[in-house]
Amino acid sequence: MRLSISHTTRYRFDQPVSHALQRLRLTPKATQGQTIHDWQMDFTNAAQELEYEDQHHNHVTLVALEPGATEVVITCHGVVETNDKAGIIGRHAGHLPLWSFVGQTDLTRAGPRLRYLVRGLEAPDRSRLDFLHALSDEIRRQVVYATGTTGVRTTAEQALEAATGVCQDHSHIFIAAARMTGIPARYVSGYLMMNDRVDQEATHAWAEAHVDGLGWVGFDVSNGISPDTRYVRVATGRDYRDAAPITGISYGAATEDLNVVVAVEQQQQQQ
Repeated sequence: MRLSISHTTRYRFDQPVSHALQRLRLTPKATQGQTIHDWQMDFTNAAQELEYEDQHHNHVTLVALEPGATEVVITCHGVVETNDKAGIIGRHAGHLPLWSFVGQTDLTRAGPRLRYLVRGLEAPDRSRLDFLHALSDEIRRQVVYATGTTGVRTTAEQALEAATGVCQDHSHIFIAAARMTGIPARYVSGYLMMNDRVDQEATHAWAEAHVDGLGWVGFDVSNGISPDTRYVRVATGRDYRDAAPITGISYGAATEDLNVVVAVEQQQQQQ
């Protein structure tokens, strides 16, 4: 499937910026089941400083905001072709060893709620893959999808206790629980083409776990499926902080308003 993607992020500041740097992870990965045919990034009141590949094989673009700017616009657009691999990415690649995805982070560190969740799902005769599917189903049952109830600093334990959250929270809970049983797991940020509309509320997030004989396998807990041709992988990491679309620092201004517009649609093949 060929997907046409447009992603615009607009920052407005309450006073002019004196100095700011933004780290962008907005370029899709050239990976198993995914080919990048075209991808461009445009900036208003900002300039590209450099590009590099981080420890997770994410393409990172570093931009500097123009001094005195009160508004910055980052626009990405392009075409990505995807193939259905039933969520299977395959063998591990990257600069970090596989065991580094077993250790917990501040956002995934387990508490009593997570330990209780895992105890209820473990069974001697259950395969690793069956456990992961059961885990995804149980998280979706216990944690209702609702926007505005959690934030980027919400931990897996906090979201599970609140029984509400978004795709980021579902992914963190899944990752935390998988790691508790010794299964390497990671966070994925990207795009999802919804069947009922072109315009999306935001970028999407899901999780991947490493299964012997298959490699990395994707689990979209929020939608109860493994990623298919509607999904575009952009960045991966040990949690949201490693794969966040935009992070940075600024001096001389506080962000007054942030607006994100994402559109994903199937591009018709030319005859």
